[in-house]
Amino acid sequence: MISTKSFRKILFYVMLALCSFPLIQGCRVSYSFTGAAISPEVATFTVYYFPNRARLVNPNLSQQLTEALQDKLTRQTSLDMLSESGDLEFEGQITGYETRPMNIKEGDVAAQNRLTVTIKVKYTNNKNHDDDWEKSFSAYEDYNSTQSLNEVEDALMEEILVKLTEDIFNASIANW
Repeated sequence: MISTKSFRKILFYVMLALCSFPLIQGCRVSYSFTGAAISPEVATFTVYYFPNRARLVNPNLSQQLTEALQDKLTRQTSLDMLSESGDLEFEGQITGYETRPMNIKEGDVAAQNRLTVTIKVKYTNNKNHDDDWEKSFSAYEDYNSTQSLNEVEDALMEEILVKLTEDIFNASIANW
């Protein structure tokens, strides 16, 4: 048998839950396990080709970056990809691609070199233009100076693209 005091507590929590339900339903942002915070009216995205405007040009980088960002958004959101005019639009350009010596050792010789890629991104949220931005992102990977860039470039680019696409995702979809 439930006491009157216990019954009132149970009734209070049931009423609180029922009264809160309309507030929960009215929530305007949906969340996923990937950290994405996408409003329900957003259903599509577009990633435009990122031309390479860097002084040193990797001929494959534009295509690789564009596809890596498309793959990231496809894998980690439920949004559909469009070739143009998506609810969310990503465009920009590669502004830097350079290698520099790092960790100088005895005899003014570099122990390591660093490959750095810099990109400028314009993000447009066609459902809420308050979220629009333009930012630059940069990522790098170090490699042993005994190796040539040609030997390690593909592996370095994979790591750099993971970092860049994660940064873009976090700045736009995850709102970090």
